[in-house]
Amino acid sequence: MTDGLTSTTTSITDINGNRARIRVAGAETAPPVLMLHGLGRSLEDWCSQHDLLSAYRTIAVDMPGFGYSTPPKAPMSVDVLAQGVIGITDRIIGERQLCVIGNSLGGAVALQLLVNHPDRVASLVLVDAAGFGRKVHPLIRMLATPVIGSFAAKHPNRFSAALTERLCCADPELVTQQRIDQTLAIARTAAHSDALHQTARFIASPIGMRSGWRNELLARATSHTCPTLVVWGGRDRILPPTQLAAAHRALPDTETHIFEGVGHMPQLECPEAFAAVVSNFLTRSRRTLPN
Repeated sequence: MTDGLTSTTTSITDINGNRARIRVAGAETAPPVLMLHGLGRSLEDWCSQHDLLSAYRTIAVDMPGFGYSTPPKAPMSVDVLAQGVIGITDRIIGERQLCVIGNSLGGAVALQLLVNHPDRVASLVLVDAAGFGRKVHPLIRMLATPVIGSFAAKHPNRFSAALTERLCCADPELVTQQRIDQTLAIARTAAHSDALHQTARFIASPIGMRSGWRNELLARATSHTCPTLVVWGGRDRILPPTQLAAAHRALPDTETHIFEGVGHMPQLECPEAFAAVVSNFLTRSRRTLPN
């Protein structure tokens, strides 16, 4: 299926017996940029960036278990998601080097990709990324509870879909009926509830983000040198903007940028400004790695 202003193709492909939904745009010879969504989200969160980052070969994926991609056989974790993502990416572009942009949970997966495949990751853009602090919205803590979280994940409705969108976006006008319908449709896919609950329990507990996986990931990530930009929405209610400073402390050589008046997903809320900041960074910072 082709959509968007230029050659943007959305498809379902088989990767080692697992179904994966991908959206690809841009020239095959352009530098590849992989875009990863957050917890319970899908590749639709990057819809506007394909045209805005048209100088690149942009690749958005439904991570395993989310959207219309089938879940992994192993229990959900940041590392398992990273393994699934690299398998999808290899099918699309082979073993080329790429920039990885990750929002929220996708930011943690992006860091895990750097740890697992430092020879593949040319640069990182972490967008309101999970992993830099304990504080997280009560909705995520609720999803991490054994009984209530499982029930909520298995019984999505229009109210919960609208609440999710309102928490993610600082501007209520962006919470359209179309966006709510899209979120609800994704939440009702067969694998979504288990993937959402399992992943929430891996990254968080009823009192906040778990420290074990965060500390291990950051300790391993700091052993790799990679041009990194960390951006945050100044009105993020999912992961507080104070975590931008924590990210800079954990990864001291990073560049940082804050989008004032914006919530958890700058790529959706201020797409042009987001693309401009990312494009500027990529132009200046994309490194060439040895083959």
